[in-house]
Amino acid sequence: MARDKFMTADQAVALIKDSDTVALIGGGGGLMEATHTFRAVSRRFLSTGYPRNLTVLHALGIGDKKTEGMNHFAHEGLVKRVIGGHWVWSPKMQEMARDEKIEAYVLPSGCVMQLYREIGGQRPGLFTHVGLGTFVDPRHQGGKMNASAKEDLVEVVNLGGQELLWYKSFPINVAIIRGSFGDAAGNISLDQEAANVDVYAAALAAHNSGGIVIAQVRTAVDVNSLPARSVRVPGAIVDAVVVDPDQRMSYDVPYDPLISGERRGPTPLDPPEPLNIRSLIARRAYQELTEGDVINFGVGIGEGVAKMVAERGEVGRYYQTIEHGTYGGALLVGLLFGFARSASAMIDGPSQFDFYAGGGLDTAFLGFGELDEAGDVNVSKLGGLTVGPGGFMDIAQNAKKVVFCGTFDTKGSRLEVGGGKLAIAQHGSVRKLVSKVEQITYSGKQALKRGHKAVFVTERAVFNLENEGLVLSEVAPGVDIRRDILERMDFMPLIPRDPQVMDSAIFSELSGL
Repeated sequence: MARDKFMTADQAVALIKDSDTVALIGGGGGLMEATHTFRAVSRRFLSTGYPRNLTVLHALGIGDKKTEGMNHFAHEGLVKRVIGGHWVWSPKMQEMARDEKIEAYVLPSGCVMQLYREIGGQRPGLFTHVGLGTFVDPRHQGGKMNASAKEDLVEVVNLGGQELLWYKSFPINVAIIRGSFGDAAGNISLDQEAANVDVYAAALAAHNSGGIVIAQVRTAVDVNSLPARSVRVPGAIVDAVVVDPDQRMSYDVPYDPLISGERRGPTPLDPPEPLNIRSLIARRAYQELTEGDVINFGVGIGEGVAKMVAERGEVGRYYQTIEHGTYGGALLVGLLFGFARSASAMIDGPSQFDFYAGGGLDTAFLGFGELDEAGDVNVSKLGGLTVGPGGFMDIAQNAKKVVFCGTFDTKGSRLEVGGGKLAIAQHGSVRKLVSKVEQITYSGKQALKRGHKAVFVTERAVFNLENEGLVLSEVAPGVDIRRDILERMDFMPLIPRDPQVMDSAIFSELSGL
């Protein structure tokens, strides 16, 4: 061992220089987040004014939607550019993007993780079909989320007659990663973490770019005490090890061996969802499951389907996955999305996204913010705020079937449910089925080109994407098609046949679904 790599967080972040490109790891809710080190970056900048003009890169969302995570970097002058996969965990950074205080970019989470791997291998970038026809396609916005973002990070190329997007490589100067155990040689174990995500890929990218790797861990251990198979990041590519004895699995969970995958055990079920608009949509979406499917649940209403699977003891009927690299188990929801108890496997995030990009998913349950007549979906920019898709694009574009789950409208809608029927007492003031989405996060045209199926489930209607356009295929019992559906849309869907009536059990308190 050449040197002892243990140092304080303040000593470690002093290694970050002005204008560095910094890769951060995290998954929202505190998952794999090096919170102690992030705080040290903020503290140093507020006390000294340095470092300045950083470019910050992150694949998944990082933060608590209040003060932690990316919020520690949301200071004018500290950051000049942010390239993020998902932004909602940091309202302060969203505001800086909206107010043109930074250059704001969004790239798909999987593409960011895989780009780290390409950078680490000193290759020119990531060549992939993921993102074609969407807002990251340079023929649309090229991932640029505000006027300050001017550089082209993505190009369209043609290789062997196939049209692809080229996500360009660039040097990573610093990677701030996290693990459970670390030794003075810099070997890092993730044994007590909730996921692997892109820890190794980001560290590799920084090291092979001539940069530095700062690893935060909860526990310091002796050199040669870690089993070789426990070391997920070797000391050869780590420069600093910061110990935070108060490090937690999430903001709310100190430590749970069921979440880390160290053991399996019985998992307490959440109470059943009351009969409300979210559970109505989840009940109908649940009917799209096929036994033996490899499935993915996205954040939001899709989580309700995961809850139904758990409540009914059907976890073993499907192969559940989440983009963080986890398979099986009981998926957690809300602020703990990305966590699972008693998982069956945990792999690295870039490899998980390889599986998705290659068409490994049978069915995905995802949300939608806006939907238009072309079958295009927007979840990445809503009301002028940068949201970002997270793993949505990598998943939605490549799953054989996507079940989009969302309310028909929003802001003020009131429903009356019971007796197997639905009545709309008050419509929402904001329409979600619009003439043209604000930003294309999912391209209906690309889905049809690839022969994939898209189903759009709302509480009052179900639509299917077909070659001719968006077809109204089902309506809820009790609703008036013209008054409650057609007159509340900005476009006229195709109705080539009488829509079926949705199963009345969906709208009954004691559902037999």
